Amino acid sequence: MSAAYKIPQLAVVLLAVLLAGCASRPAREPPPPAPLPASAAPAQVQGREFRVDGTESLLTIQVYKGGPLSRAGHNHVIASHTLMGVAHVPEDPLRASFDVHMKVEELVVDEDELRVQAGPDFPPGVPEDARLGTKRNMLSGALLDADRYPEIGLQSEAMQRGADGGLEAQVRVIVRDRAASVIVPLKYEIQGDDLRVEGAIPLKQTDLGLTPYSLFGGALRVADEIKVRFKIVAHAGETPAAAETPNSRP
Repeated sequence: MSAAYKIPQLAVVLLAVLLAGCASRPAREPPPPAPLPASAAPAQVQGREFRVDGTESLLTIQVYKGGPLSRAGHNHVIASHTLMGVAHVPEDPLRASFDVHMKVEELVVDEDELRVQAGPDFPPGVPEDARLGTKRNMLSGALLDADRYPEIGLQSEAMQRGADGGLEAQVRVIVRDRAASVIVPLKYEIQGDDLRVEGAIPLKQTDLGLTPYSLFGGALRVADEIKVRFKIVAHAGETPAAAETPNSRP
């Protein structure tokens, strides 16, 4: 292969990488949104109130590259360090409820420490310009549309026991102007005035109304499936300013 041919070919690959951050522009504009489903959350909350402490809580989203040209891109870890909201926990955990939300502008991309924690598929050292480009694409009108929809919401609809006897939450996930219900296994404990909740779940971007990026017939793309992990710490008897009810939730 001649050098004259290699140079334009390399330019095409580099352009594709720049366009294909973890949350780039979808191939086409999504159809008009359907009306949001009615929430199945309990009409009246019950139990002790706990306010989410964003400084101790963490939610991460692992996003994976795909396609034959995937070696030219990165897997990504998106994180929220500023979760807000409230949970109510009565003696019967099946009657518990919660309403948690996060500001999309405050999401962070590819912190070295979180990439190391995520495992060998996420080596540290993603360049600063790549991280900034990924976040810019993620917040753009084509994906999260942060200017119009500044928050992502997580609302409990119901609690149930799983097949293993553990607790599962039916969660209403609100992204942009759409909502989807997912089942999330939970582990929780209460020690004095502190509530701790942990869980992990795979999700598909298409189930949330998002269109993963695809280029060159899928040769370079973002995988549909993502992995969400969270650790939520909340305290009773506190009302931090960050837990105020949002004004912009759909």
